[in-house]
Amino acid sequence: MEEKKNFYKVIEEICVHDSRYHPDAYEFVMQALHFTQTKLKKDTHVTGKELLEGIKGFVIQQYGVMAKTVLSHWGITSTLDFGTIVFIMVNAGLLAKTETDCLDDFKDVYDFEAEFGNILKGQVIKGI
Repeated sequence: MEEKKNFYKVIEEICVHDSRYHPDAYEFVMQALHFTQTKLKKDTHVTGKELLEGIKGFVIQQYGVMAKTVLSHWGITSTLDFGTIVFIMVNAGLLAKTETDCLDDFKDVYDFEAEFGNILKGQVIKGI
């Protein structure tokens, strides 16, 4: 329980100094990381691309047709925003990275409109 309290305290401090993203966005990324690790049967590191694919599946599972709206409310409009959140958490000591991980790993991996706009059109989305 203490670990969870520390997480929320750190996120609160981050948001005081950097209000680009809603605090729920950070918790969502952590949940999506665990979702991705479970799907990939990995206990440790996942790549930026793997995480983004997991995030895509998780956000659709959690929010369905509201996915794009929820992400936008949190300040997330591109895959790079997810990378920024990850690296903010890395800098805060909440996540770790390898020497080869970089913010560019999250740049333009998929288009939000193409992925999340299709939900509204009733098209099937490929998940992780």
